[in-house]
Amino acid sequence: MPLIAIQLSSVQLILSYLILSTLKGIPYKQLTVGVPKEIFENEKRVALSPAGVQALIKQGFNVVVESGAGEASKFSDDHYREVGAKIQGTKEVLASDVIVKVRAPMHNPALGVHEADLFKTAPTLISFIYPAQNPDLLKKLAEKRTTVLAMDQVPRVTIAQGYDALSSMANIAGYKAVVLAANHFGRFFTGQITAAGKVPPAKVCAGASLVFCLNLFQGVTHIGYTDLPSRMATQASTLYSNNIIKLLKAISPDKENFYFDPKDQFDYGTLDHVIRGTVVMKDGKVIFPAPPPNNIPQGAPVKPKTVAELEAEKAATITPFRKTMTSASVYTTGLASMLGLGIVSPNNAFTQMVTTFGLAGIVGYHTVWGVTPALHSPLMSVTNAISGKSIQRRDMKMVRSLDGKTWEEGLRSLGLFSPEKSILSGDLVVASSFLMRGMMYLGSGLCCVGALAGLSTQGTARLGNALGMIGVAGGLAATLGGLKPSPELLAQMSGAMALGGTIGLTIAKRIQITDLPQLVAAFHSLVGLAAVLTCVAEYMIEYPHFATDPAANLTKIVAYLGTYIGGVTFSGSLIAYGKLQGILNSAPLLLPGRHALNAGLLAASFGGMIPYMIDPSYTTGITCLGSVSALSAIMGVTLTAAIGGADMPVVITVLNSYSGWALCAEGFLLNNNLLTIVGALIGSSGAILSYIMCVAMNRSLANVILGGYGTTSTAGGKPMEITGTHTEINVDNAIEMIKEANSIIITPGRTFLIHTRRHIVKTDTLKQNKKQFGIHPVAGRMPGQLNVLLAEAGVPYDIVLEMDEINEDFPDTDLVLVIGANDTVNSAAQEDPNSIIAGMPVLEVWKSKQVIVMKRSLGVGYAAVDNPIFYKPNTAMLLGDAKKTCDALQAKARESYQS
Repeated sequence: MPLIAIQLSSVQLILSYLILSTLKGIPYKQLTVGVPKEIFENEKRVALSPAGVQALIKQGFNVVVESGAGEASKFSDDHYREVGAKIQGTKEVLASDVIVKVRAPMHNPALGVHEADLFKTAPTLISFIYPAQNPDLLKKLAEKRTTVLAMDQVPRVTIAQGYDALSSMANIAGYKAVVLAANHFGRFFTGQITAAGKVPPAKVCAGASLVFCLNLFQGVTHIGYTDLPSRMATQASTLYSNNIIKLLKAISPDKENFYFDPKDQFDYGTLDHVIRGTVVMKDGKVIFPAPPPNNIPQGAPVKPKTVAELEAEKAATITPFRKTMTSASVYTTGLASMLGLGIVSPNNAFTQMVTTFGLAGIVGYHTVWGVTPALHSPLMSVTNAISGKSIQRRDMKMVRSLDGKTWEEGLRSLGLFSPEKSILSGDLVVASSFLMRGMMYLGSGLCCVGALAGLSTQGTARLGNALGMIGVAGGLAATLGGLKPSPELLAQMSGAMALGGTIGLTIAKRIQITDLPQLVAAFHSLVGLAAVLTCVAEYMIEYPHFATDPAANLTKIVAYLGTYIGGVTFSGSLIAYGKLQGILNSAPLLLPGRHALNAGLLAASFGGMIPYMIDPSYTTGITCLGSVSALSAIMGVTLTAAIGGADMPVVITVLNSYSGWALCAEGFLLNNNLLTIVGALIGSSGAILSYIMCVAMNRSLANVILGGYGTTSTAGGKPMEITGTHTEINVDNAIEMIKEANSIIITPGRTFLIHTRRHIVKTDTLKQNKKQFGIHPVAGRMPGQLNVLLAEAGVPYDIVLEMDEINEDFPDTDLVLVIGANDTVNSAAQEDPNSIIAGMPVLEVWKSKQVIVMKRSLGVGYAAVDNPIFYKPNTAMLLGDAKKTCDALQAKARESYQS
């Protein structure tokens, strides 16, 4: 029997070994969980509460607790004994199979060893670890082949909320505080009306005065607690114990054995995700950090910053030092340039001319800035007429008889004829002059400045126009009276002026107000041509005196520069005229290598000045002037052809400025103060208007002139994709919307110029209590053109507002009628930092309650940018031919209001 018993026992052992070898993990009953006492300074928590120990023992674990581990948390050793735990010493507890702690293992000063050195081989540790901050601790734990579960690394996913020991309980405390406060308050929070009477609402102090707060602050003491969990050790330990119990049960769901396997391949939010994220060391091997899940959910896309935010960030990067340095550099450069001109000045006349030029530029700057945007078109006409008055100096140079006319005089006669058309037509629109003689020069000059200043308001615009006419007449009379020409010379002058004036008057009378931009561009070309002819003729006449004239080099330089500027103005104005008139395609002509071509033309133009200045021969001089005339004319074509129709307003103002600088060159060339003054006035006015237009488009002047795209705020990424569907309405629907609206804003565009200004704008058609017109600075084909058209249609000035004035009214407006406008009302300028019009100031029509957009189609505008407002829920599209649609709208409106 004993032998048989021994054999059976051996068989049982073998079977048990085979069974255990096929099972994963270790049975719970063979594992001991140790709960050591925390030795970190002021740490009063314990990893497991008696309730937590009871749960583990019920699951099958053996639990040992260090004596006094829970005393600071108000858990005595007897409490742990009552639930089945054993009370042992520090070394015995740290030698357990599974150690649970609050703080990471540290050096034990009482024992003189590190807590990790007391671990058995291959234990499991559950505690706060902070592995990235404690690499030395990980090395020490690796020596014991420890498996570490870091409570601070539990993934913040839904399935792991029960094990999350990092989330603050302050929100629970806040809710509890409200409940307790309501209980002690003794009154209803909100008022009630019952059959028994009215219960008043509670009165709560929602704010306090500054004095009260300051007085209150004097009695506040900042305690500065950083150990709040230990100050509520019982509650904190209970919560932490609950986290550990749930984590152990979750990662090892087997009812008999303790086992978990961290996997490197797992899905987001699964239990494998929790296990792999929590385990930072497996059998002594560091596996922190965990790899990303296979299916990481994509968070909400980062909202792109608005154009305004990008502009604010850009402005914030400009330091005060940089601003001050830039300002100081500008002033230093200006003063140095003045000193340099003084050094190279050939005589007092040149210095006086520079002084006159500077003062005239300052006067022009301050005068033009005072002109209201609504009168920018009349301002262009005024300066156009002023540029034509350069003939008065040419009158003074026609000193030969008709019989003895030479090539030089023929050029001057043509130069006299060309601007005379501009004068008389400009006088008809709004005329002005600035070149007088003696006291008449002074009086007429003041009239000319007064003409510009009179355009500051609509109320003084007619006075400014009258002053301009007086200046023109006085200038002509003073010039002819001072010359005392012979009958032959007077006949020559009169014939040229009469022919040019007749043509100019004829054109001006027949021109439509909508064609004013073309007229201005055409006359700018004449001014440029006159400048070229005058400069070449002056060189031919003055050439015999160059050998003895101390200012000969200055005369040659000014003649060369005047020829160049005049050539660019002449050809560029013709191209602008062709695009505005529809003779040429308004799309930009982007030649291959156009920037290199323009750079080559510029270099060749100024390179020709070298032989021109070095070689004193007449042939070389004329050849160089002829060459620069041709090169500048070609450059004017290449520059202007590359500019699209949307930028034509800027082109008009730039050409206006060019014509002014050409007149300045003539003034220096002819040593005539008044020509210099006229040129400075025109040049500064054109430059200021160009600046205003560029600011209105958030573009740089160089970007426009060189045919560039995009604003200064364009981020350069992929433009925003526009999704959704548009809403179409018919004329009947539009009339109903108009009738129901108490306030309407009309924002016209280019289509308005052609067809609709005499239809939809009639005030007797729109019976609303409030009607306004919103004008964008670059709407139309030249500055202020829409204002002129509205004035022609009889719209009162007081309801025509500029963009800066009208934008704040859109949110309170019932209905906005967008007639033909596109780019100037494009919300992508504010919503899409990657749009090529990003940052461009626009009319914010989409902020109104309803919008009706009248267009031929959903196509893009000049800027070739899709418009998101077409697809906004408060926008209705009234598509169709502009004239037919407006005719139908006008008829329906009259029929509706009369019925």
